[in-house]
Amino acid sequence: MLARFLAVLVVVAAASNGETVRLPGLQQPVEILRDRWGVPHIYARTQADLFFAQGYMAARDRLWQIDLWRRIGTGKLSEILGPAALERDRLARSVRFRGDWNAEWRSYAPDAKPIIESFVAGINAYIDSLGGRRPLEFRVAGYDPGRWVPEDVVARMAGLVMTRNLSSEVRRAEDARRFGLETLERYMPPEPFVRLEIPHGLDLADITGEILRVYEEATGPARFPETEASNNWVVAGSLSASGKPLLANDPHRPILIPSLRKTVHLVGPGWNAIGAGEPALPGIALGHNEHIAFGFTIVGIDQQDLYVERLHPEDPNRYLYRGKWLPVEIERQAVIVQGRQAPETVELRYTRHGPVIHEDRSRRRAYALRWVGSEPGGAGYLAALSVARARNWSEFLRALERWKVPSQNMVYADTAGNIGWQVAGLTPIRPNWSGLFPVPGHTGEFEWAGFRKLEELPRLFNPPSGFIATANHNILPPNYRVALGYEWAPPYRFQRIQEVLSTGRKFTLADFERLQHDVVSLPARRFQGVLRRLERNFPGRKGRIVDRLLRWDGALTSDSFEAVVYEVWLSKLPEAVFGAELGSRVSVARLLEELEKDPKPHVLESALEAALQDIESRLGPDEAAWRWGRLHTVEFRHPLGVKAWHRGPFERPGDAHTVNAASGPAFRQTNGASYRQIFDLADWDRSVITNVPGESGDPSSKHYDDLIADWLEGRYHPLPFSRAAVEAATVERITLEPVSGGR
Repeated sequence: MLARFLAVLVVVAAASNGETVRLPGLQQPVEILRDRWGVPHIYARTQADLFFAQGYMAARDRLWQIDLWRRIGTGKLSEILGPAALERDRLARSVRFRGDWNAEWRSYAPDAKPIIESFVAGINAYIDSLGGRRPLEFRVAGYDPGRWVPEDVVARMAGLVMTRNLSSEVRRAEDARRFGLETLERYMPPEPFVRLEIPHGLDLADITGEILRVYEEATGPARFPETEASNNWVVAGSLSASGKPLLANDPHRPILIPSLRKTVHLVGPGWNAIGAGEPALPGIALGHNEHIAFGFTIVGIDQQDLYVERLHPEDPNRYLYRGKWLPVEIERQAVIVQGRQAPETVELRYTRHGPVIHEDRSRRRAYALRWVGSEPGGAGYLAALSVARARNWSEFLRALERWKVPSQNMVYADTAGNIGWQVAGLTPIRPNWSGLFPVPGHTGEFEWAGFRKLEELPRLFNPPSGFIATANHNILPPNYRVALGYEWAPPYRFQRIQEVLSTGRKFTLADFERLQHDVVSLPARRFQGVLRRLERNFPGRKGRIVDRLLRWDGALTSDSFEAVVYEVWLSKLPEAVFGAELGSRVSVARLLEELEKDPKPHVLESALEAALQDIESRLGPDEAAWRWGRLHTVEFRHPLGVKAWHRGPFERPGDAHTVNAASGPAFRQTNGASYRQIFDLADWDRSVITNVPGESGDPSSKHYDDLIADWLEGRYHPLPFSRAAVEAATVERITLEPVSGGR
């Protein structure tokens, strides 16, 4: 380490205009201007230096975070967490890419490999510059950062969580065994509706929650965060005050500290792009360049299938396929485990359908995962290396042909005045089954027949309405016959966005800021409709409270008494209406439909009584103190558990179904819009963003939490793009210079 440190020869000059860092690996000097909100604007003369500098800054700002993510993605958590992480590591190693590496790199962009190599070199350069010194988080955690290789960037664990249909298949099979298909079709129907059929040859007794045990542990609290929901919309110049399109996007992801997203501005040959991505990835995933803006929400393409394989009764290393016993492919790897002197050998097992994620030797069953992440280009978001350089609609579509994981609603606008929407993501063709249940692997009846072409997936370009919006809802156009999937978010956020955008007014950035923070609840309005249909009044205190609810505007503001009563009352109703088992599985939409058909006054009254008792136990008997924000809070908790590094709790408005989404269990917000962007294509410098809690992961940095107050108050900060605007906002200058001889 000492020799490497001496070779790095980092020199920091305390000059009036900032600092200068000399690093091997650079070709030419790189200029980095950090603005007052912590965003680095990187100016480089070569593409290699541009991404080297991005990697260096990602490590400088977020080294502990990206090192943890690298370990999660590549199966190296046991090195720091000990034997408890072995099963997680086994799964991560099982789902890594095992195919043609030339095809893998080319899938993202023609120059993806050198970009990723430069990015990784920049991360390693920062690690080398430490000379063996541990940054603060590593000192607390008690280990050193590891060095990166390009393959770390294309690890598959993040994509595994975002494709997510595996858990649905298992739980649907368990529900079918518990409730029957008729009950599932009535209360948990697929959308669009198809008759539920148990695949030929599948024994439901083979499907238990144990199949998901390791999978859910591996995608548990220390995971790459699970995708929840998002909003995006775009309006044409005919609906904007500036006369050019406006584009808004707020991906809803887990609320983390450090932040999930990292904002960056990349300026170099072929690049002038600004926006956000995950800090362990090069480029940006959403944002704009000089010509186009783009944003995304998850779309519900079914990208996973679980295959139930039959193992040989005498040899568990063979499995049945079309009448023949085939060998299970076995790969053994050595895993370094903290606290053990010798590495642990783990066995990775594969069938022709994919990695085995669980085995039940007593039943002679193995459960294999087939998913799109095993295909070249299956790492999440990296196709954005192509998208971020598109200059028009046709180039945007060509770039999206590379987009495979996760599946997205991509909205688009350009400076010529066009707006568009394209569904993108690798879409398996299932010729003879729906993908709603696990399938038997031994028959050979349930095989994918390739993937859909991009032109087969939904799209819009300059629609007559003048706007496009998506919010994870069912986006299938009328009479659309391609089977993408059957699971969507409820339509309430989309309907509220549509309600606002359909007014025909000329929208401004300020209008879109308000809409991104809108907390009007459409389910609450529907619930008010149920209450109005009651033929008798509730007695006494309950009647008075119901009267207040009926006069309420349906806005889930932090100071709302009515929001507290509505939310807690609604939480009691599924069990009261459907029973404990079924009620836990039924959606709010299905609950409201049932109550609209039959308001069930006695059930409503008893559930209200239970709700009032619950609220009193939480907030006390004084109704003046019943405010939604007292019950509904968010807390930023650092994964290392250091209390001094936590922030909050803070009061929060909204819920899972408002545009300003604030979802989570037990009235705690754990997911929402940590990053928001709004772009005005009439002037890029008028664009605004927010990225909570801050751009840095270093608890000692002023940018660790400096954006929390703005986020709580619904404020944004500028996203300067022109050199003049960047200079005006600059508070820190960093120059990276090559050591003598460059690379």
